[in-house]
Amino acid sequence: MIEHLEKLMQADTIEEVWSLHLERMAGFGFDRLLYGFTRFRTPTSFGSTEDVLVLSNYDPAYLRDYIEGGLYLHAPMFGWAAQNEGACSWHLIEERAGSAEMGEAERRVLALNRRHGVCAGYSISFRDASVRAKGAIGLCARAGLRQAEVDEIWAEHGREILVLNNIAHLRITAMPFATPRRALSLRQREALEWVGDGKTTADIAQIMGLAPATVEKHLRLAREALDVDTTAQAVLKAAFQNQIFVVGR
Repeated sequence: MIEHLEKLMQADTIEEVWSLHLERMAGFGFDRLLYGFTRFRTPTSFGSTEDVLVLSNYDPAYLRDYIEGGLYLHAPMFGWAAQNEGACSWHLIEERAGSAEMGEAERRVLALNRRHGVCAGYSISFRDASVRAKGAIGLCARAGLRQAEVDEIWAEHGREILVLNNIAHLRITAMPFATPRRALSLRQREALEWVGDGKTTADIAQIMGLAPATVEKHLRLAREALDVDTTAQAVLKAAFQNQIFVVGR
């Protein structure tokens, strides 16, 4: 346990943290994980899909239908995670499937899951510091494990599993992340950092050794990359994504 936590704390990238976490969860019988996190949740949505960090080792064919096809929006455990914090057994799915409450869209999710062997597991919805942030992870049990067996695993190891997932979540959200379309260049990041420090365009041009027009170009490209209207919004969004003021970029 301590050795694993040391490795997590020493990891430099999200990919390293994710790889360590996959290995650790597989040791408990969860061999497929799906993690999602956004800092741009609103009362009616989870923000642009471009701003959602998704990590998974599921089959790409499953993710194509579930994520890209938008079926996740109708998944029972997604709905639970959006409204709750803590951990929940996938026994909830069995309960809904046996009731009249499950709609047609949910049944399509259930059919997709059965085709891909996504049959038993646990979901964790994290408690985040911001009302705009939301993170959750689905832990799918390896083939052959029934939900009753998964619940037994959780009864014995659930506390440890919950702590490990929360620590992994904290490490991931503390690191820079952006989709390729949202990623900033080094110059764009530097220009935004100086704006965040209260510098004017003329100040930044002198500091960076550039023409004011070039600084304005970097700021414009940063706004476009981040899909915002103002430079102030770009600074805030880049900070949310840990893309600026980061050591060892």
